[in-house]
Amino acid sequence: MGALNGLKVLEIAAIGPAPFCAMMLADMGADVVRVDRRVDAGLGFSMAPQFDVMGRGRRSIALDLKSPEDLSVVRQLIGAADVFIEGFRPGVMERLGLGPTECLTLQPKLVIGRMTGWGQDGPLAHAAGHDLNYIALTGALAAIGPSDHPLPPLNLVGDFGGGGMLLAVGILAAVIEAGRSGKGQVVDAGMVDGAALLMASTYGMRAAGLWSDLRQNNALDGAAPWYSAYRTADGGFVTIAAIEPKFYAELLARLELNPATLPAQHDRKRWPELRQAFVDTFARHTRSEWVARLEGTDVCFAPVLSMHEAAAHPHNAGRGTLVEQDGVVQPAPAPRFSRTPSALRGGSPAPDADRKAVLRDWQINV
Repeated sequence: MGALNGLKVLEIAAIGPAPFCAMMLADMGADVVRVDRRVDAGLGFSMAPQFDVMGRGRRSIALDLKSPEDLSVVRQLIGAADVFIEGFRPGVMERLGLGPTECLTLQPKLVIGRMTGWGQDGPLAHAAGHDLNYIALTGALAAIGPSDHPLPPLNLVGDFGGGGMLLAVGILAAVIEAGRSGKGQVVDAGMVDGAALLMASTYGMRAAGLWSDLRQNNALDGAAPWYSAYRTADGGFVTIAAIEPKFYAELLARLELNPATLPAQHDRKRWPELRQAFVDTFARHTRSEWVARLEGTDVCFAPVLSMHEAAAHPHNAGRGTLVEQDGVVQPAPAPRFSRTPSALRGGSPAPDADRKAVLRDWQINV
């Protein structure tokens, strides 16, 4: 039934991190009801419900938040919910009469998850933005990419790691606390805060003098030859991450490189020379040949796979890391629970597909 079986979550339709958070809760068994717009609000890329992976596992009811009648329904749903998730800019829900004060009056134990880019307050709180802007302000973007230009790391750092996943952690913590105190609260999840939090280790290393602000000049940002990706003879790529001395020693042995002829692992001045040795070595064989030689050893190795290839890899296939639903390959629910397993609970619903069932199950009078 899932670890969150019985938890009622009301989600106002949005893009990016808010639905990612709701997807995680739904995977873990929560009853997530998404309030869709009665008309298209231009929420992002247009796609059929079967391809909306982040929309999986919910039920949908379509309402007009500017309609008094529909607002009455939303208020009743809030009153019946344990968690309320919204991703508007600060002040929007207040103008609709659905701010925290009103919501907590309707349901004193309600956990209100508010997902924004800049947070609910601060000089930039009301400005538009996207993942790239938020990670730029935290120092994360400046640390990613080649030395001459920052490189956007997809929208994983701000939207999903520092956004949706952070919101999920905050919501669950607040739900636990509400069970003890009987009182709800607001979870203010700003992507700029979350992206900064993901940099905790890096900020610590910088303070200790172990990290430079220069890109591609540090052990974990592509400068170290033993923590990098290399092109193979067939144009593919493989990765090595042999940080520890014992792993590095095994790497050299399996590459048939004599350490006596190479610079020391941490001789930064000679890293270009060491990198060239690795470049030349990996270019001698195909990616599949390197997989046969190195995969599963302690050299810290993996081939660079496309999304198409990833699902077929024996490890991913063996664990079911990527699964198929309605013909769409997608990530399986995570993390894994020994007693209350998470599960895919259907794809993304069409707007208003579940109106009657939601109103009945949540005991809403219309």
